[in-house]
Amino acid sequence: MTGAVLIQCSVVIVKPAMAVTGAASASGWRFLLGAVVLLALVRPPVRSWTRRQWMGAINLGIASAVMNQSFYQAVNRIHLGTAVAIEYMGPFAVAALGKRSWRHAAMVLLALVGVLLLARPGGGLNAWGIFFAAGSGVGWAWYAFASHQVGKDAQGFQGLAVSMSIGAVVTLPMAMSHVSDVASSGSVFLRLLLVAVMSTVLGFGSEMQALRRLSPVTVSVLLALDPAVAFLVGLLFLHEGVVLFDILGMIAVVTAGIVVTMDAEKLPPEPLLG
Repeated sequence: MTGAVLIQCSVVIVKPAMAVTGAASASGWRFLLGAVVLLALVRPPVRSWTRRQWMGAINLGIASAVMNQSFYQAVNRIHLGTAVAIEYMGPFAVAALGKRSWRHAAMVLLALVGVLLLARPGGGLNAWGIFFAAGSGVGWAWYAFASHQVGKDAQGFQGLAVSMSIGAVVTLPMAMSHVSDVASSGSVFLRLLLVAVMSTVLGFGSEMQALRRLSPVTVSVLLALDPAVAFLVGLLFLHEGVVLFDILGMIAVVTAGIVVTMDAEKLPPEPLLG
């Protein structure tokens, strides 16, 4: 939950920078600066890494890049709370469909109703915003599983440092497309640096610590409160209007996530991977 709060609040800080650099470049700078900070602090001994560790880090780096690039494109077009609610459908679907039952089918239907309420005509949405939010959901589900594996194979924050460095390489062309704008504005650079520390270092770091202790399915659905956090942040700091349909949609999504979370906790523990 610490990671969720930090990541959602970082959107408030990055929005003004996005207006200067664009969403894609802002995401690229987040990875670049976050990777620099992590490498300076952690200094992972990559020369002794195994092929399994490298493949896991590459997988996580690409998943993170897909997730964040899509997420920034989404919040640049639609409200933060709505974007996160749609995004959450990715890991929620993985968790809900992991245990096939009428109860879970009902929760999937409830969550879909919630998303439809949020994505209703006149709700301030556009097709590209929905598309990128859905793409971020796919990236989020991918990220949850990749992060779980990296957390098991690498000590401390070593895996995160290497993974975010790979994400920085993947998104480097986007970052460099607006290097002059960042270099000429100290406030933009400071915003991007703060966002990198809040979300990439502390936010992702918190989530990886959780994934070391819990299964990726459980962590995915424990983030059911993410849409509620995002709506609150959007309302308080971004002045994004919330109407009754938004509240009902958010309640439906969060309720479905909580029910699936409770069911996931009742499942037998997963066998340890070799």
